Amino acid sequence: FNRPLGSFQALKHRLAQLWLDVAGVRPAATAAADRLATGEGGPAEAELAVAVAQVYASPVAVRAAEEALQLHGGIGMTWEHPVHLYLKRAKGDAVAYGGAGRHGEVVARLAELPAP
Repeated sequence: FNRPLGSFQALKHRLAQLWLDVAGVRPAATAAADRLATGEGGPAEAELAVAVAQVYASPVAVRAAEEALQLHGGIGMTWEHPVHLYLKRAKGDAVAYGGAGRHGEVVARLAELPAP
């Protein structure tokens, strides 16, 4: 289009939303890392903090990878560009480590709430 892709308002909005999603995961991930590193609150608190972080991080990782693939267009699906690998890794991690639903059940169990 003879313009940088970042100059299109619709793409800016998508990127801004992704930035907000990723920024929203950071506090939960930092809290989980702190609990694991310091042992503050004991193992149950650390497990709860990790589960909360994974509830937020798992869907954000998949969504960010999907959006990255969409924003890169056709080049994102080729072997010449690694974007498709990020999506495969994010989806594979959700299967291997559990998605938001599985970790939500862990949060409910640890917080003594009824499972969804």
